[in-house]
Amino acid sequence: MKICVLGAGVVGLTSAYALARRGHEVSVVDAHARVGQGASLANGAQLSYSYVAPLADASVWRNLPKYLLHRDSPLSWRPAFDAAQWRWIARFLMACNAGASARTTAELLRLAFFSRDCLAELQRELKLEFDLRSAGKLVMLASAAALEAARRQVEVQRGLGCEQQVLSSGRCVDIEPALAASRARWSGGVYTPSEQVGDCGEFCQQLAAALALQANPVRFALDTAVDGVVMAGGRVVALRSPAGDIGADAFVLANGVGSVKSAAQMGFALPIYPLKGYSVTFAADPAAGLPSVSVTDLANKIVYARLGARLRVAGRVDIVGADLSLDQRRWQALARQARRLFPALDDGDAAAGVAPWAGLRPATPGGAPIIGRSSVPNVFVNTGHGALGWTLACGSAQLLAGVVGEVGLSGVE
Repeated sequence: MKICVLGAGVVGLTSAYALARRGHEVSVVDAHARVGQGASLANGAQLSYSYVAPLADASVWRNLPKYLLHRDSPLSWRPAFDAAQWRWIARFLMACNAGASARTTAELLRLAFFSRDCLAELQRELKLEFDLRSAGKLVMLASAAALEAARRQVEVQRGLGCEQQVLSSGRCVDIEPALAASRARWSGGVYTPSEQVGDCGEFCQQLAAALALQANPVRFALDTAVDGVVMAGGRVVALRSPAGDIGADAFVLANGVGSVKSAAQMGFALPIYPLKGYSVTFAADPAAGLPSVSVTDLANKIVYARLGARLRVAGRVDIVGADLSLDQRRWQALARQARRLFPALDDGDAAAGVAPWAGLRPATPGGAPIIGRSSVPNVFVNTGHGALGWTLACGSAQLLAGVVGEVGLSGVE
């Protein structure tokens, strides 16, 4: 079957890989001139298989005043005359309850464990180089109350297959000595030995190169904006682009926040809104007091992952629509937090060796991605992963390819 995948980020490329392995003739279309240039480029780098709790959690209600009023809050919202924004926020707040959060967490854990296995299988076949490392992960907690809540969550997740330990701050420092300077800040942490880190942007580059060279090559139409679709008999028969129409038997929307516009062009709606996040990447000597273990500062919603001689620091959720501008105050706050946590980064020059970045995460209100068929018979969807796109990509791609296989040629012709 001839399948066109919209989106050359990590979700689109892994979807192309999974479909091509099943014998389909696959093409990938993206408006960027290179692959992996959207939310995949400089994300948090954590492959966080055991810590996938959705943003929509009952604690949001308790923390809402702090989120909305504090200048350096991990979450900020700029109200707009945008019906889509208000609909998404209303549905998000409705999902902020313990029952919905627990169900979504269980769903995400199953998908995350499957995705971990799928990435391992991909690596056995392709052996890509993208700073993949089983680093382990410490989720650091700043209060006794947070530590007690973590104990309860660890017990729940133990029954779902997670192997985690709740540790004192001293034991956390034993595991990651780079935290010694900030030990007084913590009541303890949750350690997950099996978690990984990897450079998602580099993964995309290498996977695309491998896909183009395999026996059943994936074809790429990059620097190609899609400005409409051709419909016939209730199906999509082609994408319209300045370079000409792009035809296929079936289409996959895996283009992140762009999937909302693509779906609207095809006659259906997706409950996805962009959540802006930031990262800063420090170029530093890994031997100079930088962490080997992946670290999450839960109270400030900031993650730290060492990638070779770089430290990736990521966080923040800005509900500001499709604004991709680099808010200097927001990314510099990340850099300041990183220097407080790891004094080895403080070289006296606030801008030295620091690369800031912002990306738009495609988020559903409840936090679970949308994977499967759409209301258009030959259009499939793999999007809405929020901050977990890197973690869930390989597993989501295999699920998507399985759905396409179940439909088969008879379902799309």
